[in-house]
Amino acid sequence: TIYTSPIKALSNQKFRDFKNTFGDVGLLTGDVQLSPESSCLIMTTEILRSMLYNGSEVIRDLEWVIFDEVHYINDAERGVVWEEVLIMLPEHVSIILLSATVPNAVEFSEWIGRIKKRPIYVISTIKRPVPLEHYLYTGNSTKTQKELFLLLDSTGNFLTKG
Repeated sequence: TIYTSPIKALSNQKFRDFKNTFGDVGLLTGDVQLSPESSCLIMTTEILRSMLYNGSEVIRDLEWVIFDEVHYINDAERGVVWEEVLIMLPEHVSIILLSATVPNAVEFSEWIGRIKKRPIYVISTIKRPVPLEHYLYTGNSTKTQKELFLLLDSTGNFLTKG
C-alpha cells in the first residue's frame, strides 16, 4: 500500500501516525528514506510519479494507493502530477481518493471510472468531524491590539455583538 500526500510535512505527520498504529510503515520523500521495504509506504504524489516513470519494482507488487487531499488535482501548477499518476497506475492497483473539498465529486469519479475501466463509488458526508469556526484577528500593526473575534460559530450563526 502507498499513501500519498501533497506536501512533505503531511507525509511526515502521517508516517508518525501510521508507524505508531501499524508498525510496518516507511517514508519516502526527496531527502529521506526510512524503511523503504515496508508494506505501507508514505510519500508525496511526486515521488509516486517518479517511481512510475522509472519502473520501480514496488509498483509490480502494489495493491492499493491512497491519495490524500486529491483536490490538488485542480492546482494549476501541480495538478498534472495527480492526473499522470492516476492514468499511469497499473490496472491491478485499487485506489482510494480522499478530499474534503473536491468539487464535482460525481463527475470526477466518472472520469476516474473511464480511465481505470472499472466502477467507482463516491462516499460522502456533510458531517464535519471538526466544527468549522471563522475568526477575525486584529493585531497586524502596532496600532491595534492582538485580539481574536469569533465571527461565525460552529452551528453557522453569525455573531453580531461582542
